[in-house]
Amino acid sequence: MAEVPTLQTILAGNTYPGRGIILGLTPDGRRAAMAYFIMGRSRHSQNRIFVREGEDIRTEAFDPSLLRDPSLIIYRAAAMAGDKAIVANGDQSETILEGLSRGLDFTETLNARTYEPDMPHFTPRISGIIDTSDGSFTLSILKKAGDSDDCLRLFYHYEHVTAGTGRFISTYQHDGSPLPTFAGAPKAVCVDNDLKTWAASLWEALDGSNRISLFARFIDLETKTSETEVINRYGR
Repeated sequence: MAEVPTLQTILAGNTYPGRGIILGLTPDGRRAAMAYFIMGRSRHSQNRIFVREGEDIRTEAFDPSLLRDPSLIIYRAAAMAGDKAIVANGDQSETILEGLSRGLDFTETLNARTYEPDMPHFTPRISGIIDTSDGSFTLSILKKAGDSDDCLRLFYHYEHVTAGTGRFISTYQHDGSPLPTFAGAPKAVCVDNDLKTWAASLWEALDGSNRISLFARFIDLETKTSETEVINRYGR
């Protein structure tokens, strides 16, 4: 069986994949794995950190005096909803949580949302959900359909997850003007057994000039307890 690549291998020479999500399972098969990172090229985009509020992870302005338009950069990035773990690159996290509370499934919740209105890039909305009852997970990307204003809503469900393996999706393929949207299916990527080691390796895989914040989380599938590691370029 071919060796599963690291994120460093996948992103080698790629200075700007944008925002990225990894969902998977640790090599011991006992813990669901989740990671999310944000990158930025402008001073406004780089003025962010991840903060923890209980089990939630939120973005926050590092220097509030520099914050102009918070609509696309300040949001709840991760949350728990019963036995479901949620991660998202924008405020669609609130749509997902609200929909789940009404009995909708993950796919149904995102039918109400579309890509971001930040022309000319029209950044995709990427989201993920882990079912901690069995470790299965789904990744989603909502992206602009070429020259059309239509939204492609793509979902990738992984029911039988291989221990030590995750799936990675990002907003962009690489740097550019405009930024080219992620294409193809989520990529297989390895997951470590040690959270700190895994988080550090993911951080090192990101371009040092553009990386801003990253968090990684393991959730024990039996006890439902979790551990979280947060790395910020600035501040706490």
